[in-house]
Amino acid sequence: MVSKGIGELTLRQKIGQMLMCGFHGTEPSEDIERLIREEHLGGIIYFRRNLTEPAQVAKLSASLQQQALAHGGVPLLIAIDQEGGMVMRIDQGVTPIPGSMALGATGDAEAAYEAAKVTGSELKAMGINMNFAPCLDINNNPLNPVIGVRSYGGDAETVGRLGTAAVQGYQEAGIAATVKHFPGHGDTGEDSHTALPVVPHPRERLDRLELAPFRRAAELGVDAVMTAHVLFPAVEPERLPATLSPRVIDGLLRQELGYDGVVVTDCLEMNAIAEHYGIAEGAVMAVEAGADLVLVSHRIERQQTALDALVHAVESGRIREERIDRSVERLLALKRRVAPAAAAALAPGTSLATEASQRLAERIAERSVTLLRGEAELPLDPAKPVLVIWPEVQVGTEVDEVLARRETAGYWLAQLNYQVREERIGVQPSAEEQARVVELARDAEQIVLVTYNASFSPGQVELAKALAALPKAKLAVAAARNPFDISVLPDGVQIYLACYENTPFAMKALARVLAGELAAQGKLPAPLVASEG
Repeated sequence: MVSKGIGELTLRQKIGQMLMCGFHGTEPSEDIERLIREEHLGGIIYFRRNLTEPAQVAKLSASLQQQALAHGGVPLLIAIDQEGGMVMRIDQGVTPIPGSMALGATGDAEAAYEAAKVTGSELKAMGINMNFAPCLDINNNPLNPVIGVRSYGGDAETVGRLGTAAVQGYQEAGIAATVKHFPGHGDTGEDSHTALPVVPHPRERLDRLELAPFRRAAELGVDAVMTAHVLFPAVEPERLPATLSPRVIDGLLRQELGYDGVVVTDCLEMNAIAEHYGIAEGAVMAVEAGADLVLVSHRIERQQTALDALVHAVESGRIREERIDRSVERLLALKRRVAPAAAAALAPGTSLATEASQRLAERIAERSVTLLRGEAELPLDPAKPVLVIWPEVQVGTEVDEVLARRETAGYWLAQLNYQVREERIGVQPSAEEQARVVELARDAEQIVLVTYNASFSPGQVELAKALAALPKAKLAVAAARNPFDISVLPDGVQIYLACYENTPFAMKALARVLAGELAAQGKLPAPLVASEG
């Protein structure tokens, strides 16, 4: 319940409402408590660093909300990137919902709706009331390093249809859905975490492709839209990324698309903003452009800098206080819709996943596996041993979580009574790792090479070439993230399957397809080569 109105807030408190911050640790840090207590902080973002299992998350959320209500009377928006598949900030005690491209491979909007509703219900039980999902980016560029399988596919119809179904699922569960990354991060060859990408296409193409899913979401009444740190010269001729562009936010999103919900920035600490504009100036420019909620995810000094800069911008006359009031009114209205009731405490070890939600996730995974080559070569021979090569993410990035998987492709093949030897390598395998695997494979008759973004890993490509050249082996490749790996693999790969993620249900479905227990039903939802739309 929002117990304060905008007329009861000071300027500094109103600007505090426009800031969303993160912190380190599984309990509230001193810095985040001070921001809530002294600055009237409006929002919190969780990352994996904050979360262990549902009971801990629920306790953390309750503690933060209690402090917000005690020191200002306005509850927090507590947000997370729980997209499903390869982007899940918490994966213990929740349903392992497949990611967007796996859903895209099924083409099933009802499944996207049900999956989002499950995720939303679980988030709500943990005291989280805002999800930075779904991605409405159209991934028609296989060389995109940051979106990939986070997109439902490579065409506007698929993305719009499944994305709006997900929006409905989240919002019916009482969670604020956030479509991202407006006006579209799908056709970029750079990652805005590290660079300032550009989408150079003419306005006609943007209207037809990139903007179409966002237009559908705006018409549906999505709670929030997240902006992209990407240049769109057809809309903004100045060298301003969408997050800082009045023409994009106020002109395109507000006026042309008629959207009057909450606009949240992607994190200002990403290099696209931090290195080109700085946090303070970036925060002020984002609000000038029309953003309501400024996201600063990591460092306290940058969070304080953003808040102070916005206060100074109003006090100096650069931003009118009426402009601040419009944003705060939107934020308070959203909080009235999703403000948490007092959630019941969860017992340690509680799992929020149910038999029905697990079955939904497994059914989606089973329907998503896509066979692109080698139908006649299946199934693998159960009388012959199988060598499985499994790539592990050993160094985390903004889009790759370091996760040790127990239920790998090899694990599930072994459950199906295959004689399996599994070798683990890094996603950027060294020459020594490649040589070790090739030596093991010399006498193998059946090899399953699981790839993980091989199109960005010369080591994986070299290993695939060496394995394909072995005279005895039948080589099956399973892409456990981007399906585009097939474009860089040698012709000697007899079987190629796209799984879209390396999650347990996806790998179980893969094993069943390889064993002939399950037909590959998925349809590739994104082009293998760059499309002009």
